[in-house]
Amino acid sequence: MKDLGQEPGHQRGQASLELLITFIVAFSLVFGLFELCMFTYTCSILNDAVEEGVRYAIMHGTDSSQCSGPDAGCADQSPYANVQAVVNNAASASLHNLSGLTVTVTYSNATAAIGNPVSVAVAYNYVPILNFASLQYPLRLSSQGQILF
Repeated sequence: MKDLGQEPGHQRGQASLELLITFIVAFSLVFGLFELCMFTYTCSILNDAVEEGVRYAIMHGTDSSQCSGPDAGCADQSPYANVQAVVNNAASASLHNLSGLTVTVTYSNATAAIGNPVSVAVAYNYVPILNFASLQYPLRLSSQGQILF
């Protein structure tokens, strides 16, 4: 009785199938790592953008010539477009469509006077490159500072 596994005609395509499976697994791992890197990069950029917004807000209090805050003398009133523009500009480096980015600026004591706290928060639904609805992840980042000028 012959061993059918030893005949050359019965093993055709085995190497091709193994190579195909290896490529699928390797591509999935590489793409998954790329997506993880993009998510981490986006979180880092948005965090930096929030900090830039706080930096702008604390430097443009009531004693600033370009005041941003809820006080009557400030030209940049709610929703604080100047602070939002700084955040949006810094966030644009994230390589994503940021049309869904929501920036919220809060002056805790309803004043932009020196020594009062201000916080900036962003909300963004991270959408991976392969846009599956179940893979979207809501990001919420915030930062707080004390007005200096």
